[in-house]
Amino acid sequence: QLQLVESGGGLVQPGGSLRLSCAASGRSLDYYAVGWFRQAPGKEREGVACVSGSDGSTYYADPVKGRFTISRNKAKNTVYLEINNLKSEDTALYCCGAVKGLYLKWVPHQSTDYGSWGQGTQVTVSS
Repeated sequence: QLQLVESGGGLVQPGGSLRLSCAASGRSLDYYAVGWFRQAPGKEREGVACVSGSDGSTYYADPVKGRFTISRNKAKNTVYLEINNLKSEDTALYCCGAVKGLYLKWVPHQSTDYGSWGQGTQVTVSS
């Protein structure tokens, strides 16, 4: 059974950077698309960055394009989210999800597409 554990969140000043990690166990992520989602208080969960397991296709939500980078380390069975130039509106609980499938030139990015979730890591951007 696939298990996901997120880490790397914290309190950061505006303009700062973080690297979030989504470490998997129980299954290889090679055959899974993995996505990072976030949920702020009172808001719905939104997909911010997703990556295909087959051809590395990526999706980025418009508010994070140019600031967020998703990447995979197959040897470590881990997916990372590099976040730069953090803004107050990035404050949220960040969770990673996974869905099995070989997606080519496209990657799912709706939370309802994903079936495996970690517990999340909190990112707070404040001065």
